[in-house]
Amino acid sequence: MKTKKPLISIVITYYNKKKFIEKTLKSIRNQTYKNYELIFVFDDNFKEDLKFIKTLLKKFKRKKLIINNKNIGVALSRNKAIKFCKGSYIAFIDSDDVWLKNKLTYQINYMIKHSSSFSFTSYAVINEKSKILYYRKVIADAKYEKLIKSNLIGLSTVIINKKKISKIIFPKMKTQEDFGLWLQFLRKGYELNHIKIALSYWRKTKKSLSSNIFQKIMDAFKLFYIYENKNLIFSIYSVLVLSINRLIRKHN
Repeated sequence: MKTKKPLISIVITYYNKKKFIEKTLKSIRNQTYKNYELIFVFDDNFKEDLKFIKTLLKKFKRKKLIINNKNIGVALSRNKAIKFCKGSYIAFIDSDDVWLKNKLTYQINYMIKHSSSFSFTSYAVINEKSKILYYRKVIADAKYEKLIKSNLIGLSTVIINKKKISKIIFPKMKTQEDFGLWLQFLRKGYELNHIKIALSYWRKTKKSLSSNIFQKIMDAFKLFYIYENKNLIFSIYSVLVLSINRLIRKHN
């Protein structure tokens, strides 16, 4: 007798990514793992894209479209989406990233085998033309002391076991919101397990918030000083360390 495959809720938020969203959604439809639902949050003030999005979503059997009245940002949009997730696992993907077709199958099998609460994988960094620039490889499970110095966990590589981690709330920040959640999990004693192989492509774009260095620095300080409750000196020092490690990763 075959064991029923668990339902995976896939959370995706949309803001000004019309150029890439079709490829992202196609990579989800092409997954070898089919027992999933799509929770899509439209978080764009430019409602002209909505008709295009609705056309793309018609190809999905199980989906939920949430339309924000105004742009509220990825953190609050994901938090809203999570409330609608019916799956026992939650996967995240940004609206310009791409998954390899065996991503969900490989990762969910790993998590079931190892009774994992949280898993993340290596990934390739691509440009706007989908050319691979370099790889970000993960070789060990995440530990608080190391992760706080260099966030190597890509959002689009993450799957969370909702039965083991029931409280999933992203901190309210424009960037670094995923980093803040991972640190929160580690502080609570959850294990964040790594998978060495690359199963996702992370798209680097010139206009993305994640490319805004100043915004990332400000949010990093907010993360350490407010959410992680570090003192002023430690917070400034941690921002410097994080920035230096980011530059090192970029050129390796």
